[in-house]
Amino acid sequence: MVIKGKTLEEAARSLLTERGVEVADIAELVMFLQKQYIDKLTIEECMESVNAVLTKREVHNAILTGIQLDLLAEKGEMIEPLQAIVRKDEGLYGVDEIMAFSIVNLYGSIGFTNYGYIDKIKPGILEKLNDHESASCNTFLDDLVGAIAAAAASRLAHDRPSLSDAMK
Repeated sequence: MVIKGKTLEEAARSLLTERGVEVADIAELVMFLQKQYIDKLTIEECMESVNAVLTKREVHNAILTGIQLDLLAEKGEMIEPLQAIVRKDEGLYGVDEIMAFSIVNLYGSIGFTNYGYIDKIKPGILEKLNDHESASCNTFLDDLVGAIAAAAASRLAHDRPSLSDAMK
C-alpha cells in the first residue's frame, strides 16, 4: 500500500479500491437515497456526483486518516483500550462518525439526514463493510463511504429538482 508519488485524490481513490470499495458501490447508495426524489435519476448521474465529492481535499484527508486508523487496528498497533474500541467498532465511540461529518458537511444539512439514514440501515456495500466477523477492520471506512454517498446524494438534491418540487 504505497501512496507516494500520487496526488491526494489518487491516493484516496486507491485506498478505497484496495479496501474493496468502488465508485459504483457508492453510486448505488446514492441511487438508493435519491431515486424517489429525483425523477429519472440514472446511475451515471450518481457516479458523476460521487466523483465530484471525491475531488474535495476534505474527503481525501478523511479517507486517508480513516483507512490508516482501520489498518492500525487490523494489525493490533493501537494503544489499549483504543485498540479494542476501534476493533469492536463500539457504538459509543463516535469518532468514526465525527470524521464522516467532515464529508457530510460539504453539502449542507440534508447531508446529515442522508448520512444518518444510510448509517442506520446499512444497505449495499455498507452491510459488507460493517461485517464485524471478518479479519478486516472497517470501523472508519463504513462511515466514510456512507458519508461520501450522503454528500453525493445531497449534491444531487441541490442540483436537481425533486419530484415534490415538480408537483408544485
